[in-house]
Amino acid sequence: MNRTKLWTLLGLALGILIIAIAFTEKAPQRKRGDIHYTVSQRWELPTQLREISGIDWLDEDRVAAVQDENGLIFIYNLKDKGVEEIIEFAGSGDYEGIAVANTDAYVLRSDGLLYEVAEFRSSGRTVKTYETFFTAEQDVETLEFDPDGNRLLLAPKAYDQNSENYKGIYAFSLNTKKMQSGFVFKIEMTDKVLKRFRQNKLHKTFRPSDMAINPVNGLMYLIEGTKPKLLIMNSDGSLKSAHVLDNRLFPQPEGITFSPDGRLFISSEGKNGNNASISEMKLTEN
Repeated sequence: MNRTKLWTLLGLALGILIIAIAFTEKAPQRKRGDIHYTVSQRWELPTQLREISGIDWLDEDRVAAVQDENGLIFIYNLKDKGVEEIIEFAGSGDYEGIAVANTDAYVLRSDGLLYEVAEFRSSGRTVKTYETFFTAEQDVETLEFDPDGNRLLLAPKAYDQNSENYKGIYAFSLNTKKMQSGFVFKIEMTDKVLKRFRQNKLHKTFRPSDMAINPVNGLMYLIEGTKPKLLIMNSDGSLKSAHVLDNRLFPQPEGITFSPDGRLFISSEGKNGNNASISEMKLTEN
């Protein structure tokens, strides 16, 4: 083989390799400062939970879940890998968050209406609703029980009614059953932690779909389902770090919770032919 033919063949091989790489599915990008994570356990959910939108921890084997079409609380057994109980509390609607406080469950509708399902595991359960100052346009999805303050924490997904520059985390007191005035924490859209995610419309920089407080260290974890991300906040409300989630594992993460010993669980809706899922994650930050 002469030298000209050799170089021609090498050129063709290189061209084919470049084209193959271009059309190969890219691995998730880990920019500097991103977390390294592994999925230690994963549960594929049944069709009835395809639109799973919020989860909260119950006990070693169970989580409570809601989905965004029907007024039902699902008790999912992690050990048996199935729904063991369904609790009806309302009709159809866009239900996005669930928080369990002792024997009561609270469910958040995206227009800001809050449902209290007292003694939700008993046959004598009762249901009350409470108005918040959120509206459907703000599309509120985040709900978390803060036992230290005996309150529920809520944050708007679309935009904050007070500013384009931040999204407040607001509190509903379980003592007074009323919203507290002003935010208790603030997610600054211009914070350096969110710099690489910044959008021209600032309120689109981070759109929280749920949050959970790590009971071991008090850190607050918020997820975004639109463009899968994880935001970690310090217990004083300052932003600690923000990370990309692999959208092949989490096509639309909508729920997050911790076990009492600090194990992290994220639920994701079914999308693009994939089933909905719950994943237990182990995180390591650089």
